[in-house]
Amino acid sequence: MNFLFVIPARGGSKGIPGKNIKLFDNKPLIYYSIELARLFTSDQHICVSTDSQEIAACVSKIGLEVPFLRPPELASDNAGTLEVLQHAIAFYQSNGRTYDALVLLQPTSPFREEMHLREAMAMYNDGVDMVVSVKESAANPYFNLFEEDSRGFLVLSKEGSRFNRRQDMPKVYEYNGSIYIVNIKSLLSVKSFVEFSAIRKYVMGEKYSIDLDTPDDWEYAEYLIRKKR
Repeated sequence: MNFLFVIPARGGSKGIPGKNIKLFDNKPLIYYSIELARLFTSDQHICVSTDSQEIAACVSKIGLEVPFLRPPELASDNAGTLEVLQHAIAFYQSNGRTYDALVLLQPTSPFREEMHLREAMAMYNDGVDMVVSVKESAANPYFNLFEEDSRGFLVLSKEGSRFNRRQDMPKVYEYNGSIYIVNIKSLLSVKSFVEFSAIRKYVMGEKYSIDLDTPDDWEYAEYLIRKKR
């Protein structure tokens, strides 16, 4: 199986300014994803997709060259991850390099470990659209997620009366943003990830699922590092 590892890193982060290269535990955040990818492949199969010269320069300091800078239309707040990945695939195809699957590693998941990616990759085959990392959600549509009905009253999102106890309810999961292993044929055939129909989950624990999106996320992650020490 031929994998392309893509690490998307836009320069214009608003929640945590400059977060992709901000020092986390004394090294730029993006280095965690690069170092993980390097455990699985050589640098020629690792693509940092960025629009930022500053991020490219930071990445080059550990010997990884950024193959291109994203065009402006893929660097805006409205640019979707799907389009960014399709752009990366097209770049490599135009240079005569094809891949079977794409491993997406977002820089904002520094707590993922080698075993997580190894186990998730072992679940992948060409009969699925995607293997995606998830965590079990504390919110459950059978228990504590509600919608408004036509009268404006709250009702459970899913009928839960047949379940007498919370532990009897079906488990529900949410993407944790850490690992995506995507079938490239599927990726190139859709306009949205919601069109995928064959998705398998890889479950990760809460402490490994932290996604650094806000200053509070960052503060909590630093607290965990201090606590571990």
